[in-house]
Amino acid sequence: MKVTEVRMEVYRWPRHTPIRNGRYTYPTNGLDVIKIDTDEGISGIGICGSITETQSDLGEASLNAIRDVGRSILEHLKQYVVGQDPFNTERIWDEMWQPKLVGRRGITTRIISGIDIGLWDIRAKVAGRPLYKMLGGFSEKIPAYVAGGYYEDGKSLEDLAKEMQLAVATGTRAVKMKVGGASISEDVERVRVVREAIGPNVRLMVDANCAYRFYEAIEFARKIEGYDIFWFEEPVNPDDYEGHRLISRATSIPIATGENEYTRYGFRDLIQNRCAAIIQPDAMVMGGVTEFMKVAAIAQAHDLPIAPHGIQEVHVHLVTAISNGLTLEFYGGATDPMWGQMFKEELQIKDGFVSPPDVPGLGIELNDEALKPYRVA
Repeated sequence: MKVTEVRMEVYRWPRHTPIRNGRYTYPTNGLDVIKIDTDEGISGIGICGSITETQSDLGEASLNAIRDVGRSILEHLKQYVVGQDPFNTERIWDEMWQPKLVGRRGITTRIISGIDIGLWDIRAKVAGRPLYKMLGGFSEKIPAYVAGGYYEDGKSLEDLAKEMQLAVATGTRAVKMKVGGASISEDVERVRVVREAIGPNVRLMVDANCAYRFYEAIEFARKIEGYDIFWFEEPVNPDDYEGHRLISRATSIPIATGENEYTRYGFRDLIQNRCAAIIQPDAMVMGGVTEFMKVAAIAQAHDLPIAPHGIQEVHVHLVTAISNGLTLEFYGGATDPMWGQMFKEELQIKDGFVSPPDVPGLGIELNDEALKPYRVA
């Protein structure tokens, strides 16, 4: 079996109302898809982290220029993929990742991630097994939390409380809300309102998206400790290892981070510096399935759990494959107007858990008809 073609499809659609976290406003959402064909008629689908970030207010000309960069990088990487046996994921990954030529992070590693995920999709399809079984098959289901609680123009505390209650009504036993986009006192009040709305038996996480300086994060953490916070995510810049350590020592709330880290090398440093109690790799960003599994092993060797960031359709396989999988991030209709339409089969939360599809590969099948109007590249 040989790879015959690698191509990218980029989709973007508007949100009804822009949403905002501690640093960015998101007027759109989208999907960046890598498709890989083989000479035996078996194709793979990979998803990579956005190469034209959906929080961007750049003009169309600038967005097109960034997409051109992405296409150029993909064309460069194809020489290491086309003609190769898709089972040779270690060799292909090693040949694609050439830091001297195409960079160590950013767009390059995001595209490598999508290619690698697509190759693993092919491997599992050939084996006739779900991907999580190919990778270890530790569990058949994983606890899931609903991510939301964004800032929006005109969104009241009552609206926030109702959103979180509706999330709990889906069957989840955990929710996450954004912080860092208002004053510390305002965000403490938002946390109080959400905790009262969801009750004492639902886990509550807060996510600052790197909005704070370390001393601000410490002040905020101490003020919300009484609300039984399960984790405090990305309190500071991802490269501020010392800041992470200082925050961890100053609060009883576990620190979670990793969605903006890249490759096993970045996670090695993050973990060795004891920056967080919970590690959050995003396979669409940090290097794909191949790197994710190595990061999970490094974390396991340090007795740290994995709670991946990003699209649940990929991560449900990865987090159920490993013994140190903690929980799955789940995005629903409150954050994505195309939820329930992007894929022909959508994952569902049942009694607080999500199970990977029991079909060969990732089980991802794009709903081409629904996505077609939103294709931009």
